[in-house]
Amino acid sequence: MSSGRESGRESRQEGQQRSVVLMFPGTGAQHARMAAGLYGHEPVFTRAADAVLDLLGPESGAVRADWLTREPAPPLDADDRAAPLLFAVEYAMGRLVESWGVRPAAYLGHSMGECVAAVLAGVLTLSDAVMLLRERVRAQRAVPPGGMLAVAATPAELSGHLGDGVVVGALNAPRHTVLSGPERALRAVERRLAADGRTSRRLATRTAYHSPALDPVARETETLLRTVRRAAPRRPLYSAYLARPVREEDVLSTRFWAAQPTAPVLFWPTLDRLLGDGDRLLVEAGPGQSLTVLARGHRAVRSGRSAVLSTLPARALGPEEDRRAVRAARARLAAEGLLGAPGHSGVLPVDAPVS
Repeated sequence: MSSGRESGRESRQEGQQRSVVLMFPGTGAQHARMAAGLYGHEPVFTRAADAVLDLLGPESGAVRADWLTREPAPPLDADDRAAPLLFAVEYAMGRLVESWGVRPAAYLGHSMGECVAAVLAGVLTLSDAVMLLRERVRAQRAVPPGGMLAVAATPAELSGHLGDGVVVGALNAPRHTVLSGPERALRAVERRLAADGRTSRRLATRTAYHSPALDPVARETETLLRTVRRAAPRRPLYSAYLARPVREEDVLSTRFWAAQPTAPVLFWPTLDRLLGDGDRLLVEAGPGQSLTVLARGHRAVRSGRSAVLSTLPARALGPEEDRRAVRAARARLAAEGLLGAPGHSGVLPVDAPVS
């Protein structure tokens, strides 16, 4: 998807500073002990992660224990572990980066990462976002088993594989499409794709996110959302469900927020719009490097006008590697002149209410 905003800007002016965009991955990015090397070592990260986990109520201790152990009791592809732990790690990473004095120009979340982005942008309070997360997880328990399948193909090439509840759940790149649907139907699609010689990979989830299978979840949470206060973002929040920044009418729409588990994630069109709006340093503030890998394929990054930076290793490599990755990310931001004085960047303290 090309944009007129990009014409004549194929090279960045010498000395021109990129603006920072914080990106947050979605379900499937989680892995055992993700960012665990930062917990208890980085105070801001630790306080922020605890702020999320403590809002889980009686389950908080078990969720924290499963995060920090090498062999969690419920596997991390279970909704009641993947969702809260991803949220906690991503929120904590976002707060950590901002504590360095980084003032993001915008936020972008993939799937569940959009809720994290909405909190940091000031649209949702942390307590309301975690309440919404908990209610979605609870409602998902009644949804039949399903899954998601990443395929190296365009949506048009996969049109013959859709149906029987299987839909396009995400458009991550021009030839990186995610299918979503009920377990039995998705397995049949997986077999047909293999027979056709197409490369596919299961994502680490047991739920058919971004498909009609989650319509009951959307209906339940729409009622809840009528009680949730929402505010205009303090900084632009690019929605991967709209492929543009959210507007006031989006923020106020209960349907927009409720329907996110059923709506397709338009990550690539949103990234295209975001990079067309300016030269960026995209900072992936979450586990793994899935969004980093996708963004590296965009022509704005390949040309050098924009760049991408991960803050954590691609997989669990031990506490020291988590810390090394964070040090490297901070050094890169410093080298680009993007670190302000901590406490003077307009960033709220980690335990401040967000409204």
